[in-house]
Amino acid sequence: MSDVVPIKLACLDLAGTTVGDIAMVERAFAEAIATQGIVPGTGAYARAMVHVHRSRGCPKIDVFRGIFPGNEAQAQAANLTFERSYEGALERAGLVPMPGVLEVLDKLRGTGIKLALITGFSRATLGRVLSVLGWHDKIDLAISPEDAGGRGRPWPDMVLHAVLRTGVEDVRQVAVIGDSESDMLCGRRAGASIVAGVMTGVHSRERLLKGGATHILDSIADFPGLILSDDLGATQVASSAR
Repeated sequence: MSDVVPIKLACLDLAGTTVGDIAMVERAFAEAIATQGIVPGTGAYARAMVHVHRSRGCPKIDVFRGIFPGNEAQAQAANLTFERSYEGALERAGLVPMPGVLEVLDKLRGTGIKLALITGFSRATLGRVLSVLGWHDKIDLAISPEDAGGRGRPWPDMVLHAVLRTGVEDVRQVAVIGDSESDMLCGRRAGASIVAGVMTGVHSRERLLKGGATHILDSIADFPGLILSDDLGATQVASSAR
């Protein structure tokens, strides 16, 4: 008799996983730190952008606090510029869903699995993203760090908030998918039985495995085949060994 726990809740990252807006995010970060005197061509800029890359998936305000340690006013000012820059880019260019993502959402919801989008964006920016995407009828929840008491990834709070909101009985019934190390850490710390890293985003296979990925997928299009499998254990061994 199988001891596999069926997945009842899937928590999906936004940038780099379900939507392809990585370049827009990078530009918004660059514009934000430039307003605080950190400009391209300087060592400070290079160091700041390395920090941005390493911190992908974390709350944006926390990223700026890492760049401007001990200066909350400067971090808040940069964060405000980031939000304005990113939302302006949304208005101009919109967002492009990752290939196959709409089919993934429909397939999973069709099997009764609850869907939660999880992001490091603020609640205001997340609202703008959802408005542009028009996915309100395709997901059950969209969660920002503010919705989970202020702690975003790599803390487990947003996934656990989704568990509480959807009434899932066991954290082992949760699957998490994302493209960053912080996504993987968040899923593992929350107790999810599946923590899938996708290769369509910012972090390498090695970084995803370092964060605790149980599976590595080429894209989100492979996600339904994983979480609807009757033999997750065998799939896990095969995926992690590649």
